Amino acid sequence: MSSTLTRPVAPVGPVRTGGPGRRTRILALPEARWAAAALLLFLAALPLQLLGAPWWTWGPLYALTYVTGGWEPGWEGLKALREKTLDVDLLMVVAALGAAAIGQVLDGALLIVIFATSGALEAFATARTADSVRGLLGLAPAKATRLGEAGAEETLPTEELTVGDVILVRPGERVGADGRVLDGASEVDQATITGEPLPVAKEPGDEVFAGTLNGTGALRVTVERDPSDSVIARIVAMVEEASGTKAPTQLFIEKVEQRYSIGMVAATVALFAVPLAFGAALQPTLLRAMTFMIVASPCAVVLATMPPLLSAIANAGRHGVLIKSAVVMERLGLIDAVALDKTGTLTEGTPRVTDIRPLVSSGLTEDALLTLAAAAEHPSEHPLARAVTEAARTRGLALPPVADFTSAPGTGVTATVDGRKVAVGSPARLLDVRTGEAGAAAELAVQLEEDGRTAALVVLDGTPVGVLGIADRLRTDARSTVARLARLTGGTPVLVTGDNPRAAARLAAEAGIDDVRAGLLPQDKVHAVKTMESAGRKVLVVGDGVNDAPALAAAHTGIAMGRAGSDLALETADAVVVRDELDTVPTAVALSRRCRRLVVQNLVIAAVFITGLVVWDLAGTLPLPLGVAGHEGSTVIVGLNGLRLLRDAAWTRAERDH
Repeated sequence: MSSTLTRPVAPVGPVRTGGPGRRTRILALPEARWAAAALLLFLAALPLQLLGAPWWTWGPLYALTYVTGGWEPGWEGLKALREKTLDVDLLMVVAALGAAAIGQVLDGALLIVIFATSGALEAFATARTADSVRGLLGLAPAKATRLGEAGAEETLPTEELTVGDVILVRPGERVGADGRVLDGASEVDQATITGEPLPVAKEPGDEVFAGTLNGTGALRVTVERDPSDSVIARIVAMVEEASGTKAPTQLFIEKVEQRYSIGMVAATVALFAVPLAFGAALQPTLLRAMTFMIVASPCAVVLATMPPLLSAIANAGRHGVLIKSAVVMERLGLIDAVALDKTGTLTEGTPRVTDIRPLVSSGLTEDALLTLAAAAEHPSEHPLARAVTEAARTRGLALPPVADFTSAPGTGVTATVDGRKVAVGSPARLLDVRTGEAGAAAELAVQLEEDGRTAALVVLDGTPVGVLGIADRLRTDARSTVARLARLTGGTPVLVTGDNPRAAARLAAEAGIDDVRAGLLPQDKVHAVKTMESAGRKVLVVGDGVNDAPALAAAHTGIAMGRAGSDLALETADAVVVRDELDTVPTAVALSRRCRRLVVQNLVIAAVFITGLVVWDLAGTLPLPLGVAGHEGSTVIVGLNGLRLLRDAAWTRAERDH
């Protein structure tokens, strides 16, 4: 047991026993090797003593048992004592030496072996937690190939890359930095960042992330983010920050623990001194006092909170939800109201063609109308133009070549397609006459806009031929997420958005939300959150944009969508959904609630063991080895109980909750 009585439990840190993805072997840990040595020495000495061999055959073996199993915790305890803190490791070693001093060499050696074995098991469990944290993502490569003038190649550490550098990513290599493909084509496995199960085709203009694995093609990539600000760097920083924080429950326990430790030491001294003053025998009195000191130590209480919280953080991170601290993991389970942003949160955040409406008089089919519009829009970089060309690509339409392309901001584009002039753009700017085809097109545009779409008019040789409806599409998991959050909190989430009321109401109806607050500026979103919290609610805000950051900061807990989320939102939020899977939000809330229940279980287990062993020692005669076994056993049980949340089954059960 490596906890102290008055200093905080050390956060889970890196265990340097292998690269990413490798699981720590127990004998790779020094605690395990020392414990194994102590156990082997004890097993060699025990039969010699029991068979009546001379003391010089088994005495040195017991002495080596004390040294191998007790030197490290004893040394750590002395260092803690120098800092005016009481380390339970030191108390255990003192108890073992005290037993040896009064002739209970076997009992003292057994105490050392049990104590060292318990410490090794705890170190192993902690190392496996660290393995899980390290395994959240494949780490970015240490080196990258930078291309200089005339194609000269230079291999350098990735941290030396700067924005604007061009790097070469060969087949099978990991991408060295966040950037955009400048040249080449390949398929990139980016499951560690986005969760996509299949490699994603990459061509010039596509974004790539540091740490993702390139396929069979070579890519030239322009670095767009400093390596220290890459997606993977932010994620690693968040996990490290989470491992070093403490939840309110842990802080409360430590405050109580400091007073408890003083009382425990005072009670131990009294339990030894008072009976002696009344003529009690030294040996049984000392054994009782040492046993009391061991069984009353709050090791299991100390371990009741952080292993479950860190395990839940690691599990959530493995499934794409990065919880920034143990405080957040504990607070997340307390939320009883949810406010959701619309664009980029409930919706995909990317405009898509939802309606293709050719005019009857045009004689065009939907595919023919979309082909004309996509061909004209293809050279444009406008988001709506990309939506139109993507719709044509999805339908497998072949786009004819274009000429004489021009773009007018706020109006649209014009181009010559197969010798005919095509214009695509705003109906209000392109329609001058409200009769005939123009009138019919205007009516279609109004209908689409009333349904919350953006209307794009298509004009062929000066005559309107159809209207396209473009809108942000609801995420496929939005409705189920809203329903699960409603069951978890007892109330339907609220939609808070800066979008117009018609579009917001339409999307809210699709998602199953009744309470819609539209047309909100960032300060209005904050006001809405504070109004809910003033009514006694603990509000969870889920958003992605800069305009959501104030509300994320004001809320009881804030979660940002990571893929398209602004840097400000990602920094402000308490947690980040890296893979943009909205349905992981209610699962994270349910996991937090399971974690809180597990902490309570651990505290009950610890209290029952400590109380039972102390009463046994005071009211009867508790053998020292049995007291040690009970104390260390409770510590191991509590630690392993908390580590249950590391398993994938814990996430699966949380998905099924409510």
